[in-house]
Amino acid sequence: MSFRNDFLRTLPTVTAAAFDAAALALFRHQATHCPPYAEYLARLARDPAAVTRITDIPFLPIEFFKTHDVRTAPTEWEPQEVFLSSGTTLQQRSRHLVRDPALYRENAARIFEESYGLLTNWTFLALLPSYLEQGQSSLVAMVDYFARQSGQTQPAFFLHDHAALRAALAAAKQVSGRRVMLIGVSYALLDFATEAGPAPELQGLTVLETGGMKGRRREMIREELHQELQAAFGPAGIHSEYGMTELLSQAYSLGDGQFHCPAPLRVLLRDPSDPFSVGSSRGDGAINVIDLANIDSCAFIETKDLARMHPDGSFEVLGRMDNSDVRGCNQLAS
Repeated sequence: MSFRNDFLRTLPTVTAAAFDAAALALFRHQATHCPPYAEYLARLARDPAAVTRITDIPFLPIEFFKTHDVRTAPTEWEPQEVFLSSGTTLQQRSRHLVRDPALYRENAARIFEESYGLLTNWTFLALLPSYLEQGQSSLVAMVDYFARQSGQTQPAFFLHDHAALRAALAAAKQVSGRRVMLIGVSYALLDFATEAGPAPELQGLTVLETGGMKGRRREMIREELHQELQAAFGPAGIHSEYGMTELLSQAYSLGDGQFHCPAPLRVLLRDPSDPFSVGSSRGDGAINVIDLANIDSCAFIETKDLARMHPDGSFEVLGRMDNSDVRGCNQLAS
């Protein structure tokens, strides 16, 4: 318990210089106290004490969140919230068991405000129909928290009522001192843009797409998607979020297609054909992610996303590895 409390006290102020030491400390803690992760390391015959660099950490395949209760110190707590990944009825959905719902929401708000300023400066409107319909979405929980903390009077969520959304956008733009952010899954934003076309109420917004066609539309490269959205929403860059059910932190792209990691998050790339060839200087590869906010699950996750790393530490998401499930995070090809 003392490790958790001490670690959480430092989480909001962790720096890039302190990240490696914090990650290694959390790795050794979870290697002992997260049963699925400990079993995985044992089967790999990896001694946690011998791991001295974050590139040497074995990352837990993301599929474990479908087949195991991924919890650290599971005898100490019961889940207060369960987030489920998006998916079809034929797919087994990932489960993120959450010990402290406030940790997720406050961490997400802190990350957002580092990129976009205070929540109270924004009105949030959202087109997330598949997430709302399936339920238990971390993205919906995040947007709902942002909207409530912002103090906005407009409802945040719209299922399929595009007319109501257009009216809400027009009204939100009239509120002095506030900017308007429209958050949406890709296919829903495209549907809305196609129906609405260029219109005054669609101009001057910040549009944040979260990826995902969900089988509703054909997959397209990011440039094509953003070009179609800009035809309706204006020439400003389309923003993007990189997040997933298994993470409690997010990365944002502020209109240029490049995601920037916040303090609790680090992306490393591996050879897609070798899960243990993680390098800090790889230019292209599959994403391994460290999320220090995942103190109660597992912070070290091997994803199925492909990326390109830039010299400044930002990254582009290039797509998904072959034969991987369609998921809710931003997964557009570059």
